[in-house]
Amino acid sequence: MSDFTGHSQDPHAGWIRLTLIPGVGGETQRQLLKAFGMPEAIFSVSIPSLASVIGPALAERLHSHDCRQEIEAALVWAHQPGNRLLTLADADYPQALLTSADPPILLYAKGRVGLLNQPLLAMVGSRNATHQGEANAEAFAAAFSQAGLGVVSGLALGIDAAAHRGALKGRAGTVAVIGTGADRIYPARNADLTRTIADQGCIISEFALGTPPLTANFPRRNRLIAGLALGCLVVEAAPRSGSLITARLAAEAGREVFAIPGSIHAPQSKGCHALIKQGAKLVESAQDVLEELRWEAVVAPLPTDSSDLVESPDNGPEAALLAALGHDPCNLDTLMARTDLTADALLAMLLPLELDRRVAQLPGGLYQRLG
Repeated sequence: MSDFTGHSQDPHAGWIRLTLIPGVGGETQRQLLKAFGMPEAIFSVSIPSLASVIGPALAERLHSHDCRQEIEAALVWAHQPGNRLLTLADADYPQALLTSADPPILLYAKGRVGLLNQPLLAMVGSRNATHQGEANAEAFAAAFSQAGLGVVSGLALGIDAAAHRGALKGRAGTVAVIGTGADRIYPARNADLTRTIADQGCIISEFALGTPPLTANFPRRNRLIAGLALGCLVVEAAPRSGSLITARLAAEAGREVFAIPGSIHAPQSKGCHALIKQGAKLVESAQDVLEELRWEAVVAPLPTDSSDLVESPDNGPEAALLAALGHDPCNLDTLMARTDLTADALLAMLLPLELDRRVAQLPGGLYQRLG
């Protein structure tokens, strides 16, 4: 690393090198750290000593593999504004991952790394989501974030993107776990959202810079989403989807699993219905999740002024209320959870909308958006 003499002394260099050796995966990396201490020590011991822990073939490769250019590139990236490298030894490393089965020894992070150690809820779902599914994800995520519970998801199209957008409207923000290198934007349609999250939230990846969107990487990404969160909410999911993998990993890690039901005829609902049959908690509002997590006991009361409506579109609180209402009938409790407004404030806003025939009140205390 002669061209970067300052960077060559960077304490992260050994950690980067350890993650770049072909065939040396997470379990082997942690075995080496346990046996020899910090990465600098690992690369200083003899091949026979290494071989006693990981075998002669990997020990030889650990000493001979040349990855200086990749290390230099990663250190240059880490010195750019907003970028960080987080190792198992760093105080900012997400503590929730330390209790997971397979914590990566190194994370590439962009943005507000402090969010990684704040309470988070995983929200996942179909890439081919319905309009109502995306609206639900955005409204639920906004309510969680406004209540002080951040949202972590995978920055995919559909439900993931909607959840990130919603969480950015609240005070707790969002974390995106990606399945590519942190220097890549994928999918391209989420380019603007990716830049916004890097500026206002946090993006993390365990994969080396330049890593393309390989199919095998996304299940690995999903374990980090599950590991970071207090629980996992599945909004829409097909019977065989990555969202169900995330839910299973969350359950195996002792996290709560929640699912939003849908039409029995919709393929995007079948995965959620399967989860509910297996014991996931059926939820109809963000409040259902917050109550199950006993979140109200630890969150200060939120403002109830209509200017704090979570949807906050450009054209005023009435349009924001209509957006929160969506196109399915819902009751007042659901609207309260989606908007963080009191029942009195909502009723005061709903009455003129009813008179304007933009909202109808249905039997059973339900409200339906018209037109």
